[in-house]
Amino acid sequence: MEPTEDDNNYKYGVFYYNEDDARIIVPKRIKYLGWTLNFAHPVSYLIMGGILAIVIGAIIFAPAK
Repeated sequence: MEPTEDDNNYKYGVFYYNEDDARIIVPKRIKYLGWTLNFAHPVSYLIMGGILAIVIGAIIFAPAK
């Protein structure tokens, strides 16, 4: 069985967390739905923080109409 298919590797049923999996970006349980982060790796938090910084920066610095 693929590690991403094991329910024990998910926190709250949503966040993939597997310290034994060396991958940072892993396929979702249902493969055609895309990819997710392995939150057992600190790099995944940097990626998530970068995405949030871009979104928040776009909201703050977007020109007002």
